[in-house]
Amino acid sequence: MTQQFWLFKSEPQAYSFDDLVGDEVAEWDGVRNYQARNLLRDEVHEGDGVLFYHSGSKNLAVVGTAIVVRGGYPDHTAWDPHSDHPDPKSSPDSPIWYMVDIKPVARFTAPPTLGTMKAMPQLTGMVLL
Repeated sequence: MTQQFWLFKSEPQAYSFDDLVGDEVAEWDGVRNYQARNLLRDEVHEGDGVLFYHSGSKNLAVVGTAIVVRGGYPDHTAWDPHSDHPDPKSSPDSPIWYMVDIKPVARFTAPPTLGTMKAMPQLTGMVLL
């Protein structure tokens, strides 16, 4: 299987790359978008690379890289009413949402911003740009 690369985004005040480094391995949970759910469930696999993108701040940038250490599995936070993102329609018997586990690999000393990445001809085929 060919290694794929994904862009995972998080608001740094909610969960930052520093939080990932501190946790060492983290569940990438709480994704509540059907297209992203399908990718997490069906396409994101152990060994795939991750660009960790800080969104929701004035410095939109890829701040580091991570690796997927566990492929898609049901997101148990969906059926936990005390989680930050419950979904009463999801259950252990009929999960709707999926997550993966990631661990940090490297922090960028000069994080490429969204503008920088959009200006790079090598990335013109990148779906998200």
